[in-house]
Amino acid sequence: MAEKLSYEEFVKKAILSLRREPYRGIHSVYSGFNEAFRKYFNGEDPVKVVNNLAKEGKIILRPVKGGVMLYLKEDAPSPSNIGEEALKKMGLK
Repeated sequence: MAEKLSYEEFVKKAILSLRREPYRGIHSVYSGFNEAFRKYFNGEDPVKVVNNLAKEGKIILRPVKGGVMLYLKEDAPSPSNIGEEALKKMGLK
C-alpha cells in the first residue's frame, strides 16, 4: 500500500483536483473536501488542519456562505482587488 499523503499534500492535491474552471479554489463543504478528508484521515477534523495550514501560510482561506474557500497561495484573489473584480464582472468598471 502506498504511503499516506501529509495534510499539506492532501489539501493541495484536493484543491488542484476538485476545483472547476473558472474557479481557482474549492468550497470546503460543497466540493466534498471535508468528507473526503475525514475518510482519508480516519475521522480527523479538517477545520483544524486547514486553519493550521493557513496560519503557516501554505494555503489561503476565504470565508464564504456555508464554509470556506481553499486556495493555493499563488491562486488566491488578493483582498485588495476583490471589489475591483466584482465591479468588472458586473460590467461597472
